[in-house]
Amino acid sequence: MRTLIVLTLLAVLVMAATCYESHESMESHEYLNPFLNRRRANDFIQADTRLRAITRERIRERSKAPQEHQRELCEDYYPCEMYAFRHGYAAAYKHYFGRRRTE
Repeated sequence: MRTLIVLTLLAVLVMAATCYESHESMESHEYLNPFLNRRRANDFIQADTRLRAITRERIRERSKAPQEHQRELCEDYYPCEMYAFRHGYAAAYKHYFGRRRTE
């Protein structure tokens, strides 16, 4: 019985030591209102710069010059790319994709 009282007293002391609220934790403004409004939350959370870079790259892909589109199309087709090494991409595109074949 005496050991049970000692163990209970020891458990109460351990609980009091671990669950103690210090004065410093009550000084925090988060103690009174732990949630931020949306405007203040955006003040310290920055958007990911990688996402911005990806978005800019996608915008650049949409607004490419026609010559760039022709060059990419020619690079994807191996015979056109080999022809372009000798005669240039403009001539290669014109040779392989310039005239439409309707047969």
